[in-house]
Amino acid sequence: MFNGLVSGDEHPMIFTEITFWLFFAFVLMGMAFLQNKNKLRNGFLFLVSLFFYYKTSGFFFTILLFSTVSDFYIGKAIFYSSKAKKKKIWLALSIFINLSVLVYFKYAYFFADSFNELIGSSWHPVNHFAQFSNDVFGSSFRVDQILLPVGISFFTFQTMSYAIDVYKEKVKPVQNILDFGFYVSFFPQLVAGPIVRASQFIPQLYKPYSLSKKEFGMALFWIINGLLKKFLLADYLAVNFVDRVFDNPGMFTGLENLMALYGYSLQVYADFSGYTDIAIGVAWLMGFNLPKNFDSPYKADSCGNFWKRWHISLSSWLKDYLYIPMGGNRGGSLFSFISLGFVVLFLFLISGSYTLLFGTITFLLIAILVGTFIVKLNSWYLTNINIMLTMLIGGLWHGASWNFVLWGGLNGLGIVIYKLWSKISPWKNKKKLINRIWGIFLTFNFVSFTRIWFRSGSSTGWDDTGQEHDIIAEWFTANDMLTQLFTNFRLDLIVDLFLSYYQVVFVMTIGFLIHWMPEKWKIWYRDQFSKSHVVLQLGICVFVVFILYQLASSEIQPFIYFQF
Repeated sequence: MFNGLVSGDEHPMIFTEITFWLFFAFVLMGMAFLQNKNKLRNGFLFLVSLFFYYKTSGFFFTILLFSTVSDFYIGKAIFYSSKAKKKKIWLALSIFINLSVLVYFKYAYFFADSFNELIGSSWHPVNHFAQFSNDVFGSSFRVDQILLPVGISFFTFQTMSYAIDVYKEKVKPVQNILDFGFYVSFFPQLVAGPIVRASQFIPQLYKPYSLSKKEFGMALFWIINGLLKKFLLADYLAVNFVDRVFDNPGMFTGLENLMALYGYSLQVYADFSGYTDIAIGVAWLMGFNLPKNFDSPYKADSCGNFWKRWHISLSSWLKDYLYIPMGGNRGGSLFSFISLGFVVLFLFLISGSYTLLFGTITFLLIAILVGTFIVKLNSWYLTNINIMLTMLIGGLWHGASWNFVLWGGLNGLGIVIYKLWSKISPWKNKKKLINRIWGIFLTFNFVSFTRIWFRSGSSTGWDDTGQEHDIIAEWFTANDMLTQLFTNFRLDLIVDLFLSYYQVVFVMTIGFLIHWMPEKWKIWYRDQFSKSHVVLQLGICVFVVFILYQLASSEIQPFIYFQF
């Protein structure tokens, strides 16, 4: 089992498998004995969270421990340093350590491919982590393959933001390493978010356990809601339609490709928000509140508004720790140029093109020169550069691929162009229903269109998780879909399409109707469930779970964001 977990041959403990719920029942029983003893409770939850991560990523739980220990002591060093220079040095060390861990595991193959192409070598990355384990503990892990620890992008961002917040004196350092370890490793949100800020979560560690009847009902509701999203929407659409089209878009008409794009938009939302719903419900049953991560994103009437509703914990993290330090909408800063240099270097390494490198640098120098003479233009383009950099880095956070770069860049352009258009748009008054509907329609289609590159740049199978991206194959998959959309649409086959895929169309229609349902209706049925008798609540839960596992696909699909 140990080797199997490290090599990714076995499914990890996830919300869609019975093993997780047996584990969770054990956790709740443990908490029943420790609910009034905060220190023991936090220590217990830290240990079970480590066990959960071990079952999810095997020996990689030591990476989580390393990040926990390093940032715990660095946070204290930052806080107790008397000189500003020392505080900055400790903060820089935290950022360096976290980014180094992330880059090593997530971008090693990318850098190897880039350097090999640039200098004509044939170097292959070696898993020094596995080599160390083999030498010291006598294990037999593969050293020729660097696997991606599940959730590494989430917990490294979480520990990094802790050090930054301590430096900015937004939060005091945690004094007990078990408390801090629990904050970093809290198992419901560990592997796929939401990214939790220290200021949001750490105060909850010292509060007594509290769960009202209504909160218990709401927790059950979110768990059931998440499971319904995952099984009935995300997995059904993936297995029965979306994956088939994206695997070979050239075999399907443009109309089928468009339907697959819409289906994928619903799938990725139901999959990711479904995970978040379950995480929120599970945490609530243990007496902890996790932040909201989705707010009906397909109701957004602009690209900027979409990113205030989608993956809120990441988009707000990027805003607070990247966009605002770069100057935000006030113009540029030194950090802007550091970030710009990082992105340009990354793009150069992806492409291996000196022409692209010198062309980009030349363009930027001309822009800076023009801005020197035209002050208003300088402030305008620096603000928009900050937006573009934030979105490009957000794209690269998902993986080292041109497709993720294009996806992030297109979303950045969408925000910039809308800012310009909104000044002259005849439909800018969103209080008018028709204008709002038009904005939602355009935004949804634009976001769905950008997912051609996002989906082509993603790998969602267990065997693919942690593998390097075949950038050429991804690029041509995206191009094949574009070709079909623009040259072989076949609108005349719309009736045949609906008849052939009537079950898929039905599921998509139900999914979008529920999503676009007025928020007050959703609040009403949530409240009705939470206020109902506990016997009825549990009965509904048992019935829903029974139906879900009867309808589930033969092979449980992994959560899409596990790979990030």
